[in-house]
Amino acid sequence: MGGYYLIIIISMLASWYVSWKLKSKFQYYSNVHLRNGLSGKEVAEKMLRDNGINDVQVISVPGQLTDHYNPENKTVNLSESVYMQRNAAAAAVAAHECGHAVQHAVGYSMLQLRSKLVPVVSISSNLMQFVLIAGIIIMGMTRSIENPNGNTIVLAIGVIMFAATTLFAFITLPVEYDASNRAMKWLKDTGTVTSEEYVGVQDSLKWAARTYLVAAIGSLAQLIYWASILLGSRR
Repeated sequence: MGGYYLIIIISMLASWYVSWKLKSKFQYYSNVHLRNGLSGKEVAEKMLRDNGINDVQVISVPGQLTDHYNPENKTVNLSESVYMQRNAAAAAVAAHECGHAVQHAVGYSMLQLRSKLVPVVSISSNLMQFVLIAGIIIMGMTRSIENPNGNTIVLAIGVIMFAATTLFAFITLPVEYDASNRAMKWLKDTGTVTSEEYVGVQDSLKWAARTYLVAAIGSLAQLIYWASILLGSRR
């Protein structure tokens, strides 16, 4: 299990670093105030209108970096600071979440695929660690001269469940990058932000996207570890 703990530690350190950079970037660009004076809420509403979306509501939710788009009730949920503030960081987040609303409206294929996987991944993410540990225990308890590797069925189920969550993490990447690209293009094309403010938007969204990239790579590394145990036991 030493290799697994090493992967976990490296993944945690990478995730911590990217999260720290993201928070520092957002704090820095929170001081770059928009010349047009628009709040995050107003930026979001303007982007929705410009894209012909009239059935999505922009609301405020508590917390920090809790911003998200909910396709079920068609709401762009902005954290309190993003909702009210009038700076480059708030504009970046508000436009990004509206990017997801645009994806939903135009039927973006990767978003649709991601939504279909949510129920499966929800179950897998809650159970897979227990299944993997149970699989290792069962392998050890069922080893014999005739079957030196033991019973690997439970472990195989756990690996399949982990694979589903890893696939979900990688499908999330194009969804997030596309939403950011839509946000940046709209902000630039409409002149909602100046060229100086755009630099802040671009940098903020770049680090936000890296949180998903690190999570996907970390998930893949863990999947390879568990798969190597399963495949090694079957040789």
